[in-house]
Amino acid sequence: MGTHRRPKPPSRARIATLGMAAGAVSLLPTQSQAAPKPTVDEVRKQVEQLYEEAEAPTEEYNAISEQQKKLQGEADAARDRLARKQQEVNELREKIGPLAAAQYRSGGIDPSVELFLSGDPDDYLDHAEMLDRTSSRQADALRAMQAKQRELTQERQDAQKRLESLEETRAKAAAKKDEVQGKLAKARKLLNSLTAEQRARMEAAQEQDDASSGASDSPTSYNGPASGRAKTAIEFAYAQLGKPYEWGSTGPNSYDCSGLVGAAWRSAGVSLPRTVKQMYDAGRKVSKSDLQPGDVIYWYNDNQHNGMYVGDGKAIHAPRTGKNIEIVPLDSMPFFAASRP
Repeated sequence: MGTHRRPKPPSRARIATLGMAAGAVSLLPTQSQAAPKPTVDEVRKQVEQLYEEAEAPTEEYNAISEQQKKLQGEADAARDRLARKQQEVNELREKIGPLAAAQYRSGGIDPSVELFLSGDPDDYLDHAEMLDRTSSRQADALRAMQAKQRELTQERQDAQKRLESLEETRAKAAAKKDEVQGKLAKARKLLNSLTAEQRARMEAAQEQDDASSGASDSPTSYNGPASGRAKTAIEFAYAQLGKPYEWGSTGPNSYDCSGLVGAAWRSAGVSLPRTVKQMYDAGRKVSKSDLQPGDVIYWYNDNQHNGMYVGDGKAIHAPRTGKNIEIVPLDSMPFFAASRP
């Protein structure tokens, strides 16, 4: 008959180990469950949101870039003035040098001693007159030198201030550029998470939405009621239909919203400021009921997005990254204001 031993009770350490293992096993299903991937529709909404969020910093970047160009011109002009002042100071120094040497050679002897040593009083008087003229010219040259030196110091300070302002502006532009590119990078990452079939479905949904809203980027000619410069501007904009939106671009192969409006009116001989905000501030405001073809339309607010009214309740604009220049119903976005160049 065999003996039966009672099994040895497990140690506390073994109980703890087994408990941890059991806990780990119970957690495994939860930990292995990845966060659900967003649907195609969710990706599309997130991408559109990111593109919309990129518009405001794009316009800020445009404004800073314009300021940067202005400051660059001022800094270059200040450097040119500084170089000219430095040359003038150098030339005065060259003139003063011989005068100082002449005074040193002849002016170091007491006049009474020089008269005593001179064998000819007339020669002495001629010499004294020459020294007097030399001293007078030297004094004038020194005064001119001091004035030029003060101007040179002021020019140096001015040039330094403009260069500092330019560097600050460059830093701001770089920060806004990073902000825009960061949002676009997030959008690309979302799009890249889709399969080819999902991307095709999303693009088809976008096309369906555009068609149902009356938006179109198909090339066509303008045959509306505009005339004069407004007609020229609209015809230019129509010629850009189907070209891609690109942030910060003013053509000719791509545009952002204010870049398109500015280029269109520039083709008609009218110079508009660079950004949505600047155009809004500079333009003569017109009511929605008084709109005429060629008027600049502002959607959402006074600094985010604009386009051009083309008549018949429609507008042309460069929409956002991922889309092309298109014609849309005026009320496809919240109307804010309008101005007339």
